[in-house]
Amino acid sequence: MEDTRSMSLRKLFVVTAAVVALGVASGSVLAQTEGQRTLILAAKSQGVVGEQADGYLGFRTSPSDPGLQRAVSETNTARREVYAATAREVDTTTEVASARMFESQLLPRITAGQWYRNAAGQWVQR
Repeated sequence: MEDTRSMSLRKLFVVTAAVVALGVASGSVLAQTEGQRTLILAAKSQGVVGEQADGYLGFRTSPSDPGLQRAVSETNTARREVYAATAREVDTTTEVASARMFESQLLPRITAGQWYRNAAGQWVQR
């Protein structure tokens, strides 16, 4: 059983790396348009939006811009689709795939001053 689990985790890592290589983490899927990407990056630098340990964007403070709300929603929908496809490929859950993406790709890209929500649900500033 442990060998099967190890193989699944390795497979998940390989698929995650492949998704990243296709440009997912660089913004082509995670932010739907350049305008939305710009809104999200600005909101991250202002502490309004942050990455979450579940692999999705979250609002640290209430947004007043409907365009930002839409950008985050569409980005999270695109991420959900990628995580579900990855999970199917490696025979795991979407939750595991999204958490692995956060740990391996999203968390390392959070820059100084930006916020993220850890697995305990606390907002932490880098």
